[in-house]
Amino acid sequence: MTRAPGPPRTIVVTGASAGLGRALVRVLAADGHRLGLIARGRAGLEGAAADVRAAGGTPLVVPVDVADADAMDAAVARIEDELGPIDAWVSCAMVSVQAPTLELTADERRRVTEVTYLGALNGIVPVVRRMVARDRGHVVQIGSALGARGAPPLAAYSGAKHALRGFLDALRAELRLRGSAVRVTLVHPPGMNTTHFGWARTRTRGGGRPFPPVAQPEAVARAVRDVLDHPGPPAVAVDVTTPVALALGRLDLPVVGPAATAVIWRTLQRRTPPGARDNLHAPLDEHEDHGAHGPFGREARRRLPEARVLRHGRGLLGAGAAAAAALAVARARRAG
Repeated sequence: MTRAPGPPRTIVVTGASAGLGRALVRVLAADGHRLGLIARGRAGLEGAAADVRAAGGTPLVVPVDVADADAMDAAVARIEDELGPIDAWVSCAMVSVQAPTLELTADERRRVTEVTYLGALNGIVPVVRRMVARDRGHVVQIGSALGARGAPPLAAYSGAKHALRGFLDALRAELRLRGSAVRVTLVHPPGMNTTHFGWARTRTRGGGRPFPPVAQPEAVARAVRDVLDHPGPPAVAVDVTTPVALALGRLDLPVVGPAATAVIWRTLQRRTPPGARDNLHAPLDEHEDHGAHGPFGREARRRLPEARVLRHGRGLLGAGAAAAAALAVARARRAG
């Protein structure tokens, strides 16, 4: 069935220069939207702007570190001045450090929190103030199964994703008390083939990799676009294994817990050593555009046909949950 996109809107994407944010920019641009592009890397941002123009959209490049609250306030004001009132805000920006928890430095813990948690709030709070005044708008935050149960080599990132869930729950409740029409949605993607895994600071034996089964970022981006076009539940998973991971993540069974921890520890590492550079404090796409994709394209799914069903389903675990969980574990063991 052919999509019939609605009228052009003003949509902002943070983390727009690479990874999922970059893929989402391309998908949204095809519908002719006005796009505010926020990230640190200027070459990546210019590449994203070129993608938007080529697809028929209108870009506005706003180079800013989301951890800078004052700069984010100014970015929101500038985008509304130049593109018009913001209809939707999609928060994708993040950084992480893959290392044993007790080896994380204070600076690393702080920086991951400042970008992945506080950086999201630095955009969401000022834009929601404006949306509440207009009584319309939609905020989409990219979450993670690690927001339900932390992964052992990703403690700071897991903590930030947990914190985001709590903040968004509270914000959503306050909007309901106001009777506001502003929507807030948390989208949980699967592991994706993005640039992130070559950019994260890593001190495990092997370089970082996404947990299988892996998806291409464009497949997730299309699911996020559908959430923007047809808002539904407050939290949405876009692949069949993520709801299972979220449900199991809330359990702490004596056998499943240690076994899952061992599988996760091994599966989140490649057999090759990590790279020497990372984007924790400075972008790696300041002078060179790296696009959306990482090195895991051969195993990545290009479509997520279940995303539309999951977007409308509530508690959709049913009879297929056990099979999906078994498939995820089997693939994880083979990848390890």
